[in-house]
Amino acid sequence: MNRTSTVQNEGQQSQTLGFRGEDTPRDVGNNRGAPLNEPFCILCVAGARPNFMKLAPLFRALDCHPEFRPVLVHTGQHYDDSMSGQFFRELGLPLPSHNLEVGSGSHAQQTAEIMKRFEGVVLEERPSAVLVVGDVNSTAACALVSKKLGVSVIHVEAGLRSFDRSMPEEINRLVTDAISDLLLVTEESGLHNLEKEGVGSEKIHFVGNLMIDSLFFHLEHARSSPILDELGLRGERFGVVTLHRPSNVDDAVQLQEILGALQVISEDLPLYFPVHPRTRVRLESQKMSPGIRLSEPLGYLDFVCLMSNSAVVLTDSGGIQEETTALGIPCLTLRNNTERPITVDEGTNRLAGTSQESILAAWQEMKSSPKPGRVPKLWDGNAAGRSMVAMRGFFSQRRIPN
Repeated sequence: MNRTSTVQNEGQQSQTLGFRGEDTPRDVGNNRGAPLNEPFCILCVAGARPNFMKLAPLFRALDCHPEFRPVLVHTGQHYDDSMSGQFFRELGLPLPSHNLEVGSGSHAQQTAEIMKRFEGVVLEERPSAVLVVGDVNSTAACALVSKKLGVSVIHVEAGLRSFDRSMPEEINRLVTDAISDLLLVTEESGLHNLEKEGVGSEKIHFVGNLMIDSLFFHLEHARSSPILDELGLRGERFGVVTLHRPSNVDDAVQLQEILGALQVISEDLPLYFPVHPRTRVRLESQKMSPGIRLSEPLGYLDFVCLMSNSAVVLTDSGGIQEETTALGIPCLTLRNNTERPITVDEGTNRLAGTSQESILAAWQEMKSSPKPGRVPKLWDGNAAGRSMVAMRGFFSQRRIPN
C-alpha cells in the first residue's frame, strides 16, 4: 500500500506488538479521553464520495479548534481520481494521513479488508474517538474495529432508515448506530427512529445536515464552473441523471425499465448523465436515445453547477435527494423507498419507483403539480458548528488529570 504511514497486515501487526487473535488489547484508544494539556485525537474516516462532502466542513472546524487533533483516514472504497481524489482537492480537504487503498470487492471482502487495515491505524494513532460518516461499508467496518478496541464511535448522519433490509446500506446504518457513543442526526425522522430502537437520549444530538453545509459553502464557487459552457447548456433547459445502486444497474431487466422511462423523458427534455464506473459497464450493451448524453463522472463543483441549473434530477442517490431539496430543484428518486423522508414530506423530492410506468407517472405528476418544497429545519449551513458543540460536550468529562 502506498501510505503516508505504513499499516502492516494483520499477522505482521500482531507479531510486532506481541499479541495475536483474541489477545488483541482493548482500550488502546485512550477511551477515557486525553490529558489536560493535549488535544483529543479524532480519526475521521471517509470511504466514498458522499462521505467527503459531509466530512469536509466538520474536519475544517475540528482542525481550527485547539481541543481537537483530527486525523483523516481514507479507506479507498472509492479509489480513482474522479471518484475521490478530485473531491479532496475541491472540498479543501488535506491529503489523508492514512490511505488504506482497499479498492473494490464483494461486500464481505471489502468490509473485511477495511477492518484488517484500519485496526493498524487505530493501534498506531490511539485516538480518543473514531468519527464515521453515512452508511457505506467503511462506516460499519471502522465502527466495529473501533468499538472492539475500546474506542468511542461518533456517527455522522445517524438514525436514517429506509426499513428495507435488502439494502446493504440499511444494515450498515443499523450496525453503526447500535454501537455508536455519539449520534449526530440530520433530520427529525432520525430522532424518532433512534428513540424507537432504544438508544439513550443523552447520546443523540440533532445537529442538521453537513452535506448542506458543504453545498452552501461551495455554491457560489460552483456556479462559476465552466461546465455549462463546455456542454453547450448555458441558458438551456435540461435534466440530470445519476444511477449507481446495484439493485438498479446490476439487474438487466430493472435497468431496462429505468432506461425506457429515461428515453421517453428525453424526448421532452435533454438528459445529461455523468456515469458512475459500475454503471458504465452495464450501459455498454444498451442502445441509448440521442436525448441522453453520457459523460464521465464530474467533480464536485461541476456537478453542483449542473444540478443547480437543471430543471429536474433523476437519481437513486441519497445525498442528491438532500441537495436538490436545499436548492429547490425537483427530484425524482428512482427507488421505492427513501431513508430521507423529509425530502419528500417537506422538500422537492418524489419517490418515482423503478418501473417505466411508475417513473413516467411521477414525471407527469411533477409537471402538472410542481412541489414548492422548503428547506428543512437546521439545514442552514451551520451543522458543523452544532456538531462541534455536541462533541465538546461529549468530551468535557473525558479529560485525564496530569
